[in-house]
Amino acid sequence: MTYRIERSTSGPGVTFFLSGEMDRDHVGELEALMAADSNRLVSLDLADATLVNRDAMKFLARVEAAGAVLVNCPEYVRSWIDAEQGGA
Repeated sequence: MTYRIERSTSGPGVTFFLSGEMDRDHVGELEALMAADSNRLVSLDLADATLVNRDAMKFLARVEAAGAVLVNCPEYVRSWIDAEQGGA
């Protein structure tokens, strides 16, 4: 399966729509795109993300803690993030 990132802006924010399997390589790509929009409110829409590995989950936990909003986050990803942020 392929991985795709689509970017959409509205007002002061930017949303990245993620689809496919997210892994370490994709984290680097997304991180670079987000850095270019560091002055905006960032949302990550995970509705079409089919699989997220541990590296990607750690990245998602880190950016959420820094203020990014996760939209349509699958329950298994939310559980991982909550465990990571709780120190489990």
